[in-house]
Amino acid sequence: MISDDLIIFLKKPPYGKIELSSNTIPLNSVKYLAPATPTKIILCGLNYIDHALELKMKPPQEPVIFLKPPSALIANQQNILHPAGVKRLDYEAELAVVIRKKAKNIKPREVNKFILGYTCLNDVTARDIQKKDGQWTRAKSFDTFCPVGPWCETSLDPSDLRIRSYLNGKLMQDSRTNNFIFPVDFLVSFISKIMTLYPGDVISTGTPKGVSKMKPKDRIEINIQGIGSLVNNVL
Repeated sequence: MISDDLIIFLKKPPYGKIELSSNTIPLNSVKYLAPATPTKIILCGLNYIDHALELKMKPPQEPVIFLKPPSALIANQQNILHPAGVKRLDYEAELAVVIRKKAKNIKPREVNKFILGYTCLNDVTARDIQKKDGQWTRAKSFDTFCPVGPWCETSLDPSDLRIRSYLNGKLMQDSRTNNFIFPVDFLVSFISKIMTLYPGDVISTGTPKGVSKMKPKDRIEINIQGIGSLVNNVL
């Protein structure tokens, strides 16, 4: 847990009851780790109305979901590696959900009790490979293609949060989660009817308009109201 400029250690993993210990360390002295230990990372494509309008696409009738492997996961302040041969590397600012306990076939009204909290996610994508392959797995699954962080915020209403991305300090994406086509409760319920969710699994909720490319030496920041900023450099 973070309090002012201190990190307070937990007595045990947070997936059950959150219990604080008396041990603390300064926030500026830590090396960040990803705030989840997923068995899988599930993402949703085309889930913002403004992004659908930008692409001149009809909103989907059901969520379009895909997976990233846990090997793609990196933390705040770790580096995104630009793979050799990739001609266009894009950022995508997203709000992500961290699952608290095993969930299968849950109803939307039950979803909140299965959520540990929320964090920032960058759905890094090799756009040229995505277009060439005609499907998304290879383009979104390279190592380092899933920055998540800086931490998991456990007290948050996800229904109307400002979400932004900054490339080298320039504002690139600026939207709100009230532009979701499928809200968090519907999305988590929908996915739970397809696959069992486990503690630490991550569900990401899509990106708004303004996606563009990154190159080596760039700095990308994903900022979400009520959470903070996920910052990564591209190598």
